[in-house]
Amino acid sequence: MSDVSPQLSLVIPAYREGRRLPALVARWAELALAAREHTVELIVVDDGSPPTEVEVERAAVDAAARRLAEAGAPHRVRFESAGRNQGKGAAVRRGWTLADPGARWLGFVDADGAVSADEVWRLTRALAGDPPVEVLAATRIRMAGRLIERSLVRHLQGRVFATIVEQLYHLGFYDTQCGAKFFRGSALRPILPLLEEDRWLLDVEILAILAHGGARMIEAPIDWSDPGGSKVIPLLDRCGWGSGSGRCGGV
Repeated sequence: MSDVSPQLSLVIPAYREGRRLPALVARWAELALAAREHTVELIVVDDGSPPTEVEVERAAVDAAARRLAEAGAPHRVRFESAGRNQGKGAAVRRGWTLADPGARWLGFVDADGAVSADEVWRLTRALAGDPPVEVLAATRIRMAGRLIERSLVRHLQGRVFATIVEQLYHLGFYDTQCGAKFFRGSALRPILPLLEEDRWLLDVEILAILAHGGARMIEAPIDWSDPGGSKVIPLLDRCGWGSGSGRCGGV
């Protein structure tokens, strides 16, 4: 394991992801073996899943860590359990507080695999070029040859939500809720104590605060495929993926 601070500390928030997370983490580790020029710290934060799910998730992370260590790869992989369900936003924020303080970028990617490990590493390589921005956000839009696979209903739900967010905050974003975002550490760390969103609107909260401060932000089209099994029921499940307390989220 390298003593050099990672280029990126990447958090995967997980709740009841014993089925989908192992494949994502295993593929991420496989690709990491060939990406030695980019040092990444991967932190999986379980958000109060049942014990059986926690153990499956932990085993997947431990297996990835062993594989990288045996190969002498510079990357770090760790597992953290929150103990009780608080929400996706809370899990991501918890992971960031555990991140290496020297990491140049802080990011997160959803555990469901909709954004593949291949796409995560493609975006990681883009960060290595030190783009002149404070935010690099994945976006689900059919351009630049990207492939988007999701139902018409989910697409329309997303567009309604994005339109409402744009009317409220004027962020200039096509897609605020895509589950992969990267923030320059020097821009994100000062506002971490200000963040309050525990659930699905953490993206919007961060983007709104940074935009107000003049941050430069870009969206990067990605390949995205709906894996099914969404934990959010739009308009009905206003508070995200669990039953814990916290501020309500969105679509």
